[in-house]
Amino acid sequence: MTREPGGTPRAERLRALLLERAEEPMPAACELLLMFAARATHVENLIRPAVARGAWVLCDRFTDATYAYQGGGRGLPESSIDALVGIVHPGFQPDLTLLLDLPVERGLARAGMRNGQDGPDRFESEQQAFFENVRERYLALARREPARFRVIDASRAADAVTAAVRNALQPLLEDRR
Repeated sequence: MTREPGGTPRAERLRALLLERAEEPMPAACELLLMFAARATHVENLIRPAVARGAWVLCDRFTDATYAYQGGGRGLPESSIDALVGIVHPGFQPDLTLLLDLPVERGLARAGMRNGQDGPDRFESEQQAFFENVRERYLALARREPARFRVIDASRAADAVTAAVRNALQPLLEDRR
């Protein structure tokens, strides 16, 4: 199990830069490049070696998140993201992507409960319109690649969401036998 940005010591340091709120604004291009810098070390130092030895990798976010956040949310061109994919991990993508979909207002409320004393990070401090654009881009990706994506209604009770995740994983588990 791993996460993005992060997953390795260097990528976690880059994650801290990406999430910190600061007086100096972070340009969208800087954010995009930091995401891919973290991803490059994560893929080469953790994900590829794990896949090479036959391990499963469960990653909380990957490049689809970049298309959603930096593409949909920040408005960066998909071609810019595509170019960095071509450098960092050409032809390498998840076998399955679970999109836990939730209306933006409910997602922000959950994030607020999770944050506690630390308060929202730089992303969580964005306006609702940003997250509406992120959500729409995620859903557009799912429509474009229905064989890879499973959209799960995350507004349901936790046990129903868990069951939907298990059902989505079942074909991969059966193929592994």
